[in-house]
Amino acid sequence: MAKNDQGVGEPIDMQHKVSKVVILGGGTAGWMTAALLSKALSKVDITVVESEQIGTIGVGEATIPSLHFFNDMLGVNSSEFIKKTSGSFKLGIQFENWRKPGESYFHGFGSTGLGMWAAGFHEYWQRGIELGISKPFGCYNLETQAALQGKFAHLQGGPNFAYHLDASLYANLLRDKAISQGVKRQEGLVNHVQTNPDNGYITALELQDGPTVKADFFIDCSGFKGLLIDETLKTPFVDWSHWLPMNRAIAVQTELATPPLPYTRSIAHKAGWQWRIPLQHRMGNGIVYGSDYMSDDEARDTLVTSVEGKMLTEPRMLKFKTGHRKTLWNKNCIAIGLAGGFIEPLESTAIHLIQQGILQLIKYFPTYGINQLEVDEYNYYMETDYNEIKDFIVLHYKQTDRNDSPFWQFCQEMKVPPSLQQRMDMFKQTGRFVQRKNEIFNDSWLQVMIGQGLIPDNHHPIADELSESELKRFLDDIEQDIQKKVVRLPNHADYLKRIS
Repeated sequence: MAKNDQGVGEPIDMQHKVSKVVILGGGTAGWMTAALLSKALSKVDITVVESEQIGTIGVGEATIPSLHFFNDMLGVNSSEFIKKTSGSFKLGIQFENWRKPGESYFHGFGSTGLGMWAAGFHEYWQRGIELGISKPFGCYNLETQAALQGKFAHLQGGPNFAYHLDASLYANLLRDKAISQGVKRQEGLVNHVQTNPDNGYITALELQDGPTVKADFFIDCSGFKGLLIDETLKTPFVDWSHWLPMNRAIAVQTELATPPLPYTRSIAHKAGWQWRIPLQHRMGNGIVYGSDYMSDDEARDTLVTSVEGKMLTEPRMLKFKTGHRKTLWNKNCIAIGLAGGFIEPLESTAIHLIQQGILQLIKYFPTYGINQLEVDEYNYYMETDYNEIKDFIVLHYKQTDRNDSPFWQFCQEMKVPPSLQQRMDMFKQTGRFVQRKNEIFNDSWLQVMIGQGLIPDNHHPIADELSESELKRFLDDIEQDIQKKVVRLPNHADYLKRIS
């Protein structure tokens, strides 16, 4: 960062006005970027450069509720989304074998119970546990109860939901939207990246057997390759493998053996975990593992022998490293999607990080020139988002009773980031839950901490203001109200047929 004598960041290259943008790479990241950028900034000339010869990785087939905002901005309603992506609804994630083999808990997308400004519901629940009158935490969460009973519908007041989707179909939907808004598509493989010898800015992409594509600003959506952000600009990578040693995933698609349920399954194994994501027409299956703890052959066999339904594809391996570029905006290039970083798909945050990168780009779009102050703000925001998600993912591995394999022994013994340790210690010792401003995960922290056995030693004294009978009535009323709502909901599979 350029600084003056007072240490204040100075603007750089204010003459580098941006009116023409090139996005390298299609797929989910590229077409999400093209669709929303062209919608928000209609006067910007946008070209997507992609090649049919390069297959798309597909950043995931499960999402979190923040995607609603993105779709709303594009004018894509929930029913249209479900139809065009062959998707299903997602009320949360069922975690199996995470605390210990044979146990499970549910992370639902809505708030649990009713609290107040000084004391959260979990503190009343905790006192009820001490008195023997509280039921499991998930009994007080609408999304959890609806999911476990296989129910869903769009109703005012809930449930809160996200989606399972076919990533390639979603990319097609976005591409159609973008092109209808004036985005141009250029087929071709990049042969060489031209840069300005004076400042290192990217100036053009030379395509094999094609034209040279010039632009003022470049968005790298080239996947793990990071052709612009890494290979051209040599942007350093912040490696989180010492906290998240998973570096392999194998995916396979199967026929549906049962009607699709409205939740993702995450099933822990001796060296990582497996996913099951139900769509309307198939099941997405995968295994995530660390190569130091499980061989590729063993992982493949574990996956293939555990799936339900006939395999529709051959198992496909993906190698990755958890972390992010030290600066996702470097010179006149921003990396979005896998080119910028990757946090394993445990909580379905890949598409969220793409979305956040796009929204911040629109907020700080350099129409009148690239200003280092805005570059720094963009990078600070994105780094903060990555770090908060990283802490949440690490929690799943650290807070466990499992020690039945070298991998889980490593998890129990590893030293976690100080920000996570402080949050865990405060919750354990005081019952206080630290909710930071604009944090993507809120009640989710409570559900995972409690689900994996982190139970507070104390609760807020406000919870003692209720008598035992009043507390029992308070808890029972919440549970009964949830069950009344769940009864009104139709079967999820039937609801999908109705709207598709």
